[in-house]
Amino acid sequence: MRVRIHRGARQVGGTCVELESQGRRLLLDLGRPLEAERDEFVPLPRVAGLLEADPTLLGIVLSHPHQDHWGQIPDVHTSVPVYTGGVAGRILREAAFFGAGAYAVATAAELRHAEPLHIGPFQVTPFAADHSAADAYSLLVEADHQRLFYTGDLRAHGRHHGRFDDLIAAPPADIDALLMEGTHVQASGAPTPRGPTEADVQAQFENTLAETKGLVLAAFSAQNIDRLCGVYAACLATGRTLVVDLYAATMAAAVGDPGAPLPGSPNYRIWVPQNQRVRIKEAGAFERVNTLGAARIFPEEMARLGAKAVVLYRDGVAAQLARMLAPDGATLVWSMWRGYLDGDRGARTRQRIRQHHWHVAHHHASGHASVADLQALVHALTPRTVVPIHSFAPERYASLFNNVVVHADGTWWEVGS
Repeated sequence: MRVRIHRGARQVGGTCVELESQGRRLLLDLGRPLEAERDEFVPLPRVAGLLEADPTLLGIVLSHPHQDHWGQIPDVHTSVPVYTGGVAGRILREAAFFGAGAYAVATAAELRHAEPLHIGPFQVTPFAADHSAADAYSLLVEADHQRLFYTGDLRAHGRHHGRFDDLIAAPPADIDALLMEGTHVQASGAPTPRGPTEADVQAQFENTLAETKGLVLAAFSAQNIDRLCGVYAACLATGRTLVVDLYAATMAAAVGDPGAPLPGSPNYRIWVPQNQRVRIKEAGAFERVNTLGAARIFPEEMARLGAKAVVLYRDGVAAQLARMLAPDGATLVWSMWRGYLDGDRGARTRQRIRQHHWHVAHHHASGHASVADLQALVHALTPRTVVPIHSFAPERYASLFNNVVVHADGTWWEVGS
């Protein structure tokens, strides 16, 4: 079995890995680079069969529904099968309805934990992973009596950290190559210590909600269901009501996590912004609002709820929220990577912070494993080689892990070599 990393050998995001066995090929992920602007044209990797029908390309296996791992699939020829988890497929289809930078994936077959999937000469066994995206998997790929383990994105400190613990306790044997993400592997200095866990973030939210007298705005990805569950639990603990827009409520329903609120759950309300009302009218999809029942909240009631609410803040609906809630002096809890707020994409939010005199708190846990947890993974799997991917510092791996072999983007290499 041969492998070629097209993107990821020296970058985080945009991941694409091509496998070849017996003249047939399979892709693991096909992401859009994180640094690409929203409307920027990004050429597809030079993989035969992405733009034209080619029977030797057997499909694309998506590890999880983050755009830096699936974002270029809409550009691919329709003859290419796509394999993804069932929940991940629902997330992408629902997000596509709202025009939220996704596409309506037609899943050729669903990934399920520990259930082998046979695709030509390849056997792909998914391992459910703890990550900030729901329905994430690491992938064991076997062909030609060789075994490659691709971590995808994973961590050991989320609400589903037991998945990482289970992998460490009972790892697959005889791994020839471990293709391992290293988002937190840094080029120099001591490895950063483990950061906050999702449980820590929930506790931080509880403290902030208890100590804050006024309105709280919470900024986090609507697709980060782990974070939604933690914020909702903090609301229940402090007697506040969580208010989200219909898109976020739809994401929660698509995942079906037992810790996530649904229409009818206590201390949970759903509002429908203008752009979402327009989309529903255009599509004639009125059942999306008719089924909300008493969970739906309208602007007048949102304004009255005010100081007892925690409202999901997203840039696309921020202007409407400002008109409805008179948010001067509110507290904004930024629950994403701080770089998103400090960089170009956070400019409008920073302007609103100044305009409305918001107090700002930062409660966040990374979606990626610490170096210490990656070292535990390598120790458990004992792979013959460790290959860096999804990292800005592949040259640092050799000082942190054993048996490291660095492969550049665009070069073929043998799994057993």
